Amino acid sequence: MGGEVLNLSTAAGPAPVQGGIGDQSQDPQGQGSLARRMGVIASVWIALLLLVGGLALDRSMTRLVEQNFDEQLESMLTAMVASAEIGPDRDVFFYRTLGDQRFLEPNSGLYWQISGEGREVFPSRSLWDRSLEVRADHVDNQVHFYNSLQFPGEALRVAERSIILPGSDTQWWFTVAASREALDAQIAQIRSILVWSFAVLGIGLLAMAMLQIRYGLSPLRRVRAAIQRLRSTGSNRIADPLPTEVQPLVEELNALLEHSEKQAEEARRHAGNLAHALKTPLTVINNAATAEAPDLGKTVVREARVMRRHVDHHLARARAVGRRAIGHACTPVAESAEAVRRAVERLYPDARFDIAGNRNAEVAIERQDLDEILGNLIENAAKYGQGSVFVTIDPDEASPLCQIWVEDDGSGIPAEMHDEIFGRGARLDTDKPGTGLGLAIVRDVVKIYGGEVELSKSEDLGGLLVRLSLPRAGHSIEG
Repeated sequence: MGGEVLNLSTAAGPAPVQGGIGDQSQDPQGQGSLARRMGVIASVWIALLLLVGGLALDRSMTRLVEQNFDEQLESMLTAMVASAEIGPDRDVFFYRTLGDQRFLEPNSGLYWQISGEGREVFPSRSLWDRSLEVRADHVDNQVHFYNSLQFPGEALRVAERSIILPGSDTQWWFTVAASREALDAQIAQIRSILVWSFAVLGIGLLAMAMLQIRYGLSPLRRVRAAIQRLRSTGSNRIADPLPTEVQPLVEELNALLEHSEKQAEEARRHAGNLAHALKTPLTVINNAATAEAPDLGKTVVREARVMRRHVDHHLARARAVGRRAIGHACTPVAESAEAVRRAVERLYPDARFDIAGNRNAEVAIERQDLDEILGNLIENAAKYGQGSVFVTIDPDEASPLCQIWVEDDGSGIPAEMHDEIFGRGARLDTDKPGTGLGLAIVRDVVKIYGGEVELSKSEDLGGLLVRLSLPRAGHSIEG
């Protein structure tokens, strides 16, 4: 077992990934302060809430003050109506004096007036030589309030009502007007209090938001300090106690550090394995050259082929590790198996290939690596079998792993040698060409992707049965 690797794609590694974590130039929008963003959001939201709340409160307070002012005017208007009677000359007069002294003081800011169509205007003394403008083109059965600027420099709040008094058929308009100076002063005072109160409240809320942002982001600063200590102390874990919300980030970072450590250790181990594997062929070539052996050329070619296979093995494993680190792929198994079958048929035209099973099965492996795995197994089955190769895809669709069976009708491998045959250079049939690295490559690449490979006897063909268990597309399996 363990023939030459069937190459279905180029040996070049994966293209460099653009826009990765270290490629900050691809994400200019990401260059910003998290604290600044949170501060801007908090400031805008606080300002919006205070503005809306302040306007609503200002409107409510202003309405209450105006309502209280209008109630006083309405009370005076009601007193006027209650005190009014019709005299013998059919004009209106008061049978009792209104109580507010300001009605008697000229230009006091509080006025009343009674007017009727075709009748003389009956004004308060406070109006002096002026009169209130009354529109007689309508009827106000209820008290009507409005603002008026009929007196220069004096804004008025007016309450009026039209009524027909007993003993008269004239429509009389009772009007009470008061200067808005006191009302506007109260409204201005309320607004001043609101502005200063909301300003102090806004400053307090912003200060609280800034403190909250600084305190809330302090765990991230502790994570940064812990990462700095990793570089300075050589530690490989962050063990500082952190809040619940940040702890998952720390756990993922620790997992990444552990993964990087494993990859570095694996790279060192495989570099050592490659150096050890190349040492023996180089020694053979050096000894043959030193001794000026007559078969030096053949020795160099033979040992160079061995070294090339070792290099191919480690390059295949390195490519698989690199592609596995990029992310999960999605490769249809049937397409890969058919491509391998067409390639192997050119090498073994007399062999019979049968591919059956789930044609829709997909695995989380790069196409190039799946081609290399199936290429080794199917080529070995054709090489060491008697002419029949069966490939069954996903015989148990309910399994969490996608299984691929490769069977041949050869002599098989004894059970006691199943573990040994996966070693580098292990071969049972030395009469056929090969370096014995095929199954070693299969085992290493499958393990990189979190899968398994097992050997047993084929019940249908009687030869070797290789069971591949590979992660399905969309299922994450830690390797």
